[in-house]
Amino acid sequence: MTDNRVLDRIGEEIAASDVVLFMKGTPQFPQCGFSAAVTKVLLQLGVSFKGVDVLEDNDLRQGIKEFSNWPTIPQLYVKGEFIGGCDIVREMDKSGELQRLLDEKGVVPQN
Repeated sequence: MTDNRVLDRIGEEIAASDVVLFMKGTPQFPQCGFSAAVTKVLLQLGVSFKGVDVLEDNDLRQGIKEFSNWPTIPQLYVKGEFIGGCDIVREMDKSGELQRLLDEKGVVPQN
């Protein structure tokens, strides 16, 4: 079971930014293909987002899985709502659903 301080930190990260990606590595240097793929989708959509590197803190890496009840990383949050991991984000992007969701949530491109 993850320490409540870690879960609180996760909640604070999600609340502090409109779009948050819990990922392996950073947006500039993703450390896995799945994190790189989600980063690429967000950048192509012109979305400004905060990347949170779970490799820096093992408690965070495990805590995000418990927080979302989702077993894999990366994990995308938009306006506090858990969207999903790499496969879901890519499918939503391909269908246009991700752009519609961003529009509905008021997330505007930063291009």
